[in-house]
Amino acid sequence: MSEQKFTRVKNYIDGEWVEETGVEYLPLYNPSTGEVIGEVPQSSDGTSLKAVTSSHIAFESWSKLSVGKRMEYLFDMRQAMKDNLEALAVAIAVDQAKHISEARGEVQRVVQILESACSIPTLIQGETIEGLATNINGRVIKQPLGVFGGVAPFNFPALVFGWFIPYAIGVGNTFIYKPSSQSPLFMQKMGDIFTQIGLPKGVVNILHGDRNIPETWYEHPEMTGVCLVGSTPTAKKIAEGCGRGGKRSMLLGGAKNYLVVMEDAQPDLFIENFIHSCYGSAGQRCLAGSNVAVVADVYDEFVGRMLEASKGVTIGNAMDSEIYMGPVISAEAKARIEDYIELGIKEGATLLLDGRNPEVKDPNGYYVGPTLFTDVTPDMTIAREEIFGPVVSVIKVSCINDALGKIKSQEFGNGACIFTQNQYYTEKFISEANVGMVGVNVGVCAPHPYLPFGGIKSSLVGTDKVQGKDGINFFTQNKVATIRFAPPVSKDVPGGGKDGDGPVRSCVAG
Repeated sequence: MSEQKFTRVKNYIDGEWVEETGVEYLPLYNPSTGEVIGEVPQSSDGTSLKAVTSSHIAFESWSKLSVGKRMEYLFDMRQAMKDNLEALAVAIAVDQAKHISEARGEVQRVVQILESACSIPTLIQGETIEGLATNINGRVIKQPLGVFGGVAPFNFPALVFGWFIPYAIGVGNTFIYKPSSQSPLFMQKMGDIFTQIGLPKGVVNILHGDRNIPETWYEHPEMTGVCLVGSTPTAKKIAEGCGRGGKRSMLLGGAKNYLVVMEDAQPDLFIENFIHSCYGSAGQRCLAGSNVAVVADVYDEFVGRMLEASKGVTIGNAMDSEIYMGPVISAEAKARIEDYIELGIKEGATLLLDGRNPEVKDPNGYYVGPTLFTDVTPDMTIAREEIFGPVVSVIKVSCINDALGKIKSQEFGNGACIFTQNQYYTEKFISEANVGMVGVNVGVCAPHPYLPFGGIKSSLVGTDKVQGKDGINFFTQNKVATIRFAPPVSKDVPGGGKDGDGPVRSCVAG
């Protein structure tokens, strides 16, 4: 593991790297070591407005570029990401501290999203209805809208870029992207890729800062919409701002996901997926398993297996290929997670495995080990609130209806997974689990890039989801054309100008 050089993070505006002056810079940490590895500008309102102007000017020409040419840029972006996959993954592993193997997987998923987005020429095909009335046809045309802004969370700096930008610019919009100040290094690499592939200036601008940045967008006449992946309170705040300004919004919020274990679940398959779901990314993802509902018949057996497997999870520096789980994002996150553990104990849950103060090589890093609670009831705080860490609550249920009832009663509705070999359980769960995404015998029910991604209830503020056709629909508007046509009025044209007919006036130029 080589020493990380100090990075003074810059904005990428109008195709150029720009160092922000006269503003506060926040320290950038490596969560694996606690070391300061850079600083991130909290850009001014004036800089945000410059980015809006740049993207607005770029939209005029970019939106008129042929869709084939826009796809060439996406293909080039895909290839550049493949060529630089390791450097992009290292950037994520260093400042976000996702384990390097998972960081590689995240970048690879974005490559797949770009491949999916390259089908945009098919996805934006409109519709035509002939014969709406005599000599009248109807047509629906998908068109780009303008300038969009995006706000990213710390936990998936690459994936959220992939959810927003390829679809937005692929259909002809331009985009201003605000990465998290805790994990900006991936987008510093992507800015270089934009320059390398010759992406026209202003098509994508990268802007660092705090919540004042989206506040400059809500009522700006040259902004069209705002996208977010983050907490539900933040999503609601942005929804209010977009409502005031009449902007579109795509807002993915928080989660509390169930893994349901039925009596016929395959133990080895479940444990493999349980570890990946609950402890992958140190539990810092919106589809992480958090509550495990186990039917009474196999409760003791599966609790024993979960405990044994959890004890075997190795913890350490995210760049260490020999370990499984890296740290959480910050000292504040570590303290918050530890507070939840203490609260679980106070509310009466049994702490079967305590992840506080694990033994690691880097004592200054922000580490929380696998934590396992049993005797948890749905009313406990640790079962209701999003902890965003490697903390698992095991809940005993009597049957599938009991599990479905507990899923339905919670505030969030992002995802839920069931482990079973029974077709009845499978179909009932898919139909009745009150969430936006379900999985069967998988621990993370993340849809592939061709399908929409998003929850329901408090996990989604609004109606629009990311990826696939849903992403296309959000980033385009439907224009409807009604076309009346008629043959020219002439005795020389068959069927035209019959005796007694008056002149025909078309609603379009002849």
